[in-house]
Amino acid sequence: MASTDILFYVFSALALACGIMILVSRNPVNSAMFLVLTIGSLAGLFVLLEAFFLAAIQILVYAGAVMVLFLFVIMLLDLKVEERRRIKILGIATGIIAVGAIGWIFFRSLGATPLNATRDPNFHAGTIDLGQKLFSQYLLPFEIVSILLLVAMVGVILLSKKDLK
Repeated sequence: MASTDILFYVFSALALACGIMILVSRNPVNSAMFLVLTIGSLAGLFVLLEAFFLAAIQILVYAGAVMVLFLFVIMLLDLKVEERRRIKILGIATGIIAVGAIGWIFFRSLGATPLNATRDPNFHAGTIDLGQKLFSQYLLPFEIVSILLLVAMVGVILLSKKDLK
């Protein structure tokens, strides 16, 4: 067994274990920390796929910026028990829908790709190809995500100012 195979299994097991711990943990701060570990293990899987830019962005954007924003929201809101139950039910429903969608895509793609498919020799995981696709073909989704992040930042600022009055 090659070292890349062993690393794949280690990162996959770590991602699954931390993902389960996100759901099982009762403390939202602990859940956020397990989410950071899950994101880090996914970045390791990106490195194994030779997508180094995506791995770096995974760590910088998700584990860095979004998790800091998430922790600030957790600490600012101080959710009551009733609200936590509603959020948990909504989270479970959303999780079931997401797992169903991913399963549907997975089983649909099994029939489309032959099992003996090889890697594309013209595949480039560099930033030039990613940048060209991002700012030409995927410009609208990129801008929508930036607007959503801006709205989230403004929401956190407004929620924190409410406590200062």
